[in-house]
Amino acid sequence: MTRLHLHLLSDSTGETLEMVAKAALAQFDEEGVVRHFWPMVRSSQHLGRLFDEFKANPGLVLYTLVNEDLRTRLEERCVALGLPHADALETVTLALEKELGQEAHGRPGRQHRMDDAYFARVDAIQFTIAHDDGIGWENWEEADIVLAGVSRTSKTPTSIYLANRGFKVANIPLVVESPPPDLLFRLRHPMVVGLTTAHDRLIQIRRNRLLSLNERTETAYVDEERVKAEIAFARRMFADNGWPVIDVTRRSIEESAAAIIKLCQERAARDIPPRLGPKPI
Repeated sequence: MTRLHLHLLSDSTGETLEMVAKAALAQFDEEGVVRHFWPMVRSSQHLGRLFDEFKANPGLVLYTLVNEDLRTRLEERCVALGLPHADALETVTLALEKELGQEAHGRPGRQHRMDDAYFARVDAIQFTIAHDDGIGWENWEEADIVLAGVSRTSKTPTSIYLANRGFKVANIPLVVESPPPDLLFRLRHPMVVGLTTAHDRLIQIRRNRLLSLNERTETAYVDEERVKAEIAFARRMFADNGWPVIDVTRRSIEESAAAIIKLCQERAARDIPPRLGPKPI
């Protein structure tokens, strides 16, 4: 099986690009496809940093870029590196035919395989709702992702967004006085991701939460030193366990989820057996 590195590059969260690539790949035997996800590419500097990745893992580059200058620079660089490239919304199926050496399967009803993805997404949403806020920790090994972080670091909305993308997600609030279940440190299947944020932003969010509940805003929950200690406690736990960390301070839910999905894909790519035979020059 030929191994193909497929680079998906978008100036947004990349959700549309991923869906297009997934729908097109359903027409092929894709066991040998390794996906590299590059969302939120909106500057020339960011784009420039990706070229080394392209050289290290040459393959097909699919993109959705609104900015004409970025698109032109990407296309010129791909030509210079000898990499096939395509605007995913126009020619994705033809490009995959060329690189995979297969003709697209024009089988009637083949697209209905996506029904399986629909039911998997429903299952993921149900699992995620049932494992919110530390509930059902005994089943965490069944999750794809476990999000950990102090209170009000967007764990629940991020979990729900990821569930809508088909990921089974559990989340747990980290509380200094109440250590998490020991199982959290022994998980093998799920990827544990730490969520953190700037202390001043966190205090603001917590104050707004208290106001919405008509509760006092002068409590330990919003005390600056206490909040700093909570964040430090969580960061030590992330570092001690080698968990990847996402800073949500300036990220939308969609951007945080895109970063987490990229981590999942990178982890999956590392688990793929190495290519047999000589490496490409």
